[in-house]
Amino acid sequence: MRKLLAPIRFLFLALRSNWLHPWRSPYLRWRIETYSGIPANSIDARIFWSFLFQEKFRLLHFLIWTAEMSSYQQGR
Repeated sequence: MRKLLAPIRFLFLALRSNWLHPWRSPYLRWRIETYSGIPANSIDARIFWSFLFQEKFRLLHFLIWTAEMSSYQQGR
């Protein structure tokens, strides 16, 4: 059950007050910039959703990995 909730927890923490506009999240912009090289200040809704669609499987793998690392950290 924790592995299912970990991605939701990660997104909640990453988005904070940007639920309706995730491309405005400074954290997600920074992550996209470091991963893809797209300058953070140029990320808008179109670029964000395009990136999300193109990288959906890798992003899902990342969220599963964060759940595993979280469980190791908590000793479970």
